[in-house]
Amino acid sequence: MPRTTNAASRAVKRAKVFAMTKGFRGKRKNCYSIAVRAAERAMQNAYVGRKEKKRNIRQAFISRISAAARENGTSYSRLMHDMTTSDIQLNRKVLSELAIHEPKSFSALTKFSQERAQEVRKGLALI
Repeated sequence: MPRTTNAASRAVKRAKVFAMTKGFRGKRKNCYSIAVRAAERAMQNAYVGRKEKKRNIRQAFISRISAAARENGTSYSRLMHDMTTSDIQLNRKVLSELAIHEPKSFSALTKFSQERAQEVRKGLALI
C-alpha cells in the first residue's frame, strides 16, 4: 500500500489561519509561521475585549442611573441600597433604560423605594 501525504488537511489548516489573518499588514497575513502567532494573539485580544465590553456597558448603565438619581436628590449607592432593602428587583440595564426614556417612572420608582426602605428600617413593613 502506498504512503499517503497529509497535504489536504495541511492545506485546510493553513487556509483557516490565513482566513483569520486576512486584512493584517505585512507578513502577518501571508507567512504561515508569523500568521499563526498573529492569529493566536488576535484571538486572545478578542477574548479579553469581550470581557472588557461587558465591563464598559455595566459602567455606562451605572453612570446613567447615577445621573438620574442625582436629579432625584439621591446618590447611586443610596438608590441601589433602598431598592434592595425594599425588595425591588430591577437590573441596571432596565433602570438605565427607565432613566433615559421614562424619567417620570424612574422618579416615581426612586420615591417609592425611598419610602419603602424607610418603612423597612423602622420595622413597619412586611417583606
